[in-house]
Amino acid sequence: MLEKPLETAETKYFTFAHPPDDLKLEYGEKLGPITLAYETYGELNQQKSNAILVAHALSGDAHAAGFRKGDVTPGWWDNLIGPGKGIDTNKYFVICSNVIGGCRGSTGPSSLNPKTMQPYGLDFPIITIGDMVNAQRHLIDHLGIERLLTVIGGSMGGMQVLQWMVSYPDRIRSAIPIATTMKHTPQQIAFNEVGRQAIMADPNWKKGRYYGSAAPAKGLAVARMIGHITYMSDVSMAKKFGRKIRTEKEPRKFGAEFEVEGYLHYRGDNFVQRFDANSYLYITKAIDYFNILNGTNLSDIFKDLKAKVLVIAFKSDWLYPAYQSQEIVKACKLAGVDATYCEINSTYGHDAFLLEIEEEADLIEHFLSTVSNGNRNGG
Repeated sequence: MLEKPLETAETKYFTFAHPPDDLKLEYGEKLGPITLAYETYGELNQQKSNAILVAHALSGDAHAAGFRKGDVTPGWWDNLIGPGKGIDTNKYFVICSNVIGGCRGSTGPSSLNPKTMQPYGLDFPIITIGDMVNAQRHLIDHLGIERLLTVIGGSMGGMQVLQWMVSYPDRIRSAIPIATTMKHTPQQIAFNEVGRQAIMADPNWKKGRYYGSAAPAKGLAVARMIGHITYMSDVSMAKKFGRKIRTEKEPRKFGAEFEVEGYLHYRGDNFVQRFDANSYLYITKAIDYFNILNGTNLSDIFKDLKAKVLVIAFKSDWLYPAYQSQEIVKACKLAGVDATYCEINSTYGHDAFLLEIEEEADLIEHFLSTVSNGNRNGG
């Protein structure tokens, strides 16, 4: 089937958990009302059996594909989602929502607290990956979908996939966790903590109460720069930048002279234009708290799961190394779950799940076709 541009994307909003029926969060606090920003692509079939939920990573949002009115760039996974692409919107109904705690239309720390009519700031409750998935489940209920054909995501999106596999095993027919882990290692927590400290050390942070005044842009930019270092690999950095200098002038004292320095500055400055610093704090903490095992034996974690699973990892990913994906497969196998493991030989590092689209798309397309055929045969 020929690839063609995706229909114009439109962000929609779903509000639930109206007081007094607030959503109870994993750490005991309550939150409501809650709004989720979401987008859909393709059409839901009559049987409502072709729905795919896409879960985004740390800095992502609901805009996964296509162009919204006025956009100059498409959604963050547009090279994978669309007519004739790996996730073919001629066949599947694709849903992507911004997580709670986010800042791109869903309820988060920059949203108005209905009790004070001021932005929540640090009054926003601590959230978890489980809370994000619970909110997504309310959206899926709202859309009238009993079972998802699959749930897919990379990095933090992969954690949400794992949470679906544990929390709602009867609501999914398959799952595709990509470049992710069942729990963070001390090193992974450490990188996130340095980013958080950079934000909180910015004098404009003001203990989270910066709304209406200058945002902690410098701190958030540094946090993003740290993140981007972990997303790439030594090989990809060498290929992309080498030791190239940006200017032929005399060396400047501590300016961004190397190409890699300029890239990091650009990424940091660009990020602060679209992301809220407090959301960064809350979401990275949710990632660090994530531990799908939580005292459960490896062999028991997926014991209730009947879905097929495709786990994808990347050889050069040192932020979420392949052994962590292999642990997911091992847990699936111990539980008797039909799981397939694919490790792609990429040099892009962790970013590969957004960049190695051709091979990734082939794997996903084939996997989805087997799941869909199984559904037609009564599976």
